[in-house]
Amino acid sequence: MPALEGSRTYDVVIVGGGHNGLVAAAYLARAGRSVLVMERLEQTGGAAVSTRPFTGVDARLSRYSYLVSLLPKKIVRDLGLDFRVRARTVSSYTPVERDGRATGLLVGGGERRTREAFARLTGGEREYEAWRRFYDLTGHVARQVFPTLTEPLPTREELRRRVDDEEAWQTLFEQPIGVAIENRFEDDLVRGVVLTDALIGTFADAHDPALPQNRCFLYHVIGGGTGDWNVPVGGMGALTGALAGAARAAGAVLATGHEVVRVDTDGRTAEVVHRTADGEGVVAARHVLVNASPQELAALTGDPAPEPAEGAQLKINMLLNRLPRLRDGSVDPREAFAGTFHIAEGYRQLAVAHGQAASGELPTAPPSEIYCHSLTDPTILGPDLVDQGYQTLTLFGLHTPARLFDRDNDAVRDELVKSTLAQLDAHLAEPLADCLATDADGRPCIEAKTPLDLERDLRLPGGNIFHRELAWPHTREDTGRWGVETRHPNVLLCGAGAVRGGGVSGVPGHNAAMAVLEARPEI
Repeated sequence: MPALEGSRTYDVVIVGGGHNGLVAAAYLARAGRSVLVMERLEQTGGAAVSTRPFTGVDARLSRYSYLVSLLPKKIVRDLGLDFRVRARTVSSYTPVERDGRATGLLVGGGERRTREAFARLTGGEREYEAWRRFYDLTGHVARQVFPTLTEPLPTREELRRRVDDEEAWQTLFEQPIGVAIENRFEDDLVRGVVLTDALIGTFADAHDPALPQNRCFLYHVIGGGTGDWNVPVGGMGALTGALAGAARAAGAVLATGHEVVRVDTDGRTAEVVHRTADGEGVVAARHVLVNASPQELAALTGDPAPEPAEGAQLKINMLLNRLPRLRDGSVDPREAFAGTFHIAEGYRQLAVAHGQAASGELPTAPPSEIYCHSLTDPTILGPDLVDQGYQTLTLFGLHTPARLFDRDNDAVRDELVKSTLAQLDAHLAEPLADCLATDADGRPCIEAKTPLDLERDLRLPGGNIFHRELAWPHTREDTGRWGVETRHPNVLLCGAGAVRGGGVSGVPGHNAAMAVLEARPEI
């Protein structure tokens, strides 16, 4: 824990050293502002970290967040980050049993191969043509909307004019995404694959009239202007390590082991009260940026707290000594697991799982998706593990809201892990347990995190990975120019709970920094 030295007054104090806070710190320090970042934990990075979770095993896993899509190249260029991503060779593979035969849908490897995969599964060309037309539509929206994320918030009508496609606007912004899916696709499996992007971290039905599923879907298909989800080279910690380095190089002070407990402000200046192992202290600032949830912001400033949005995901990290063989022998496991491997995510299965969870029951067939980071980026494994053929697996489970774990988090976690992996085993030619590596103490290399675990470890309210429900990327009555403003003129929200927050993007950090740099000198 580095001690604070020198000045007790800063132009900007940033509460929380996650990736958004580090982005803001780097921008502001490079602009000549004096910046202090105060992080509760003993390391920066927040949820975007790499960790060796298994005792005595040289495998650096992206423990919480794990893929990159929403990070603008502009931020990487502006801050001179030594950070790269790699495209996955396959978009997705979804196994299914039809007519007693193990088969599936492989998307990727070129247009011809994908078209043939659709034809084998569905018996014709219709579903592929519908798929192509649909993602042409989302691609158009992505190209128009993604560049706006690092600009001042457009109004709804300005964004609509920018999209300039009424069919696309109605499909994504006005009607439940289930309407478009059911109107465009006939095959249940294809429908489910499309719907999954609307449900990652979002507990919703395809036809929810409030459209949280549409907002989730939008953010999942606009990243980079393409919707591609890429693998961070070196793991997610490579990004936050590069950001911390850029902030320090520009002159920002990063103080870990410093928990901020109160922010007092008159709208022009602020005092930030913090706690360390040695006691309490106070620093002064002209601006305070809070890289934490809206609930945490309210607690710090004494304002009424908004209702927390419930998290709804199970995260499982694994290390294997080999990839398992598939029942569908036509697909190489190295391709199937390189993209997103969908499990129990047919359209009807997703609806049943949501209904069961909404009624307080664990889904009998828990839906999930899996990918293998090390197939695209083996650098996260030590050389010996690479030589022996070891691989990582990351699983993200859907429709598991925090309420299901309230009665006994540990017991429900164990039950859910067992039933989730059983759904995967149904499509494997050998049990996954036979492929799990063991750590130095002989224990299987597998760890799982529920929403309650994320709330405890990272202070995510309700375990919600977006801090609150995702918002449309345009103005509302309660938004300011950049979507980071609060009722206190010199206190800004720079975390995922800001408008256009969520995911590993750096967008709220960038936008909060721009708001500070635009502020009048007296603020």
